[in-house]
Amino acid sequence: MSGEFPRAGFWRRFASLVYDTLAIVAFAMLTVVLYLFAVQGLIILDVISLNGAEDVSALIQDSLLLSSVRSALLVIVTLVFFGYFWTKSGQTIGMRAWRLKVQTLEGNLISWPQSLVRSLCALLGLGNLVVLIDFKNKKALQDYLSKTEVITLTKEENKRIYRELD
Repeated sequence: MSGEFPRAGFWRRFASLVYDTLAIVAFAMLTVVLYLFAVQGLIILDVISLNGAEDVSALIQDSLLLSSVRSALLVIVTLVFFGYFWTKSGQTIGMRAWRLKVQTLEGNLISWPQSLVRSLCALLGLGNLVVLIDFKNKKALQDYLSKTEVITLTKEENKRIYRELD
């Protein structure tokens, strides 16, 4: 259990998730643009053809394979976003802004497998609703299933973690 710092409540977690969603949307847009360029490149190289589709975007929408690849890329980008930040410092961009940190129950940085479990079990943020009924422990579904916790840091500790990243 978090000794020095209290576990984070629902509203702070929610605000952090809003921030992170904005960052993920930006990464998703960049991913889709790069994917469109890659598919266009394959068309130019005659590896694939438009097959009567109006444009590259229509081709991707009409093709189960191409649209599945796009969806898989977006999931991977999201998992890597959270995994990278959580395993490097315990804080995503939104978590840093709201002075939150995810850690193991022993107070260490989480592993990539824990990050994947957290991300998948968060159910697009709905796992945080458990915090609203778990008054005593203030843990979300993803906390329980990944054996982690989210704590609220002091301003000083938040700054210290940020300085250590340099």
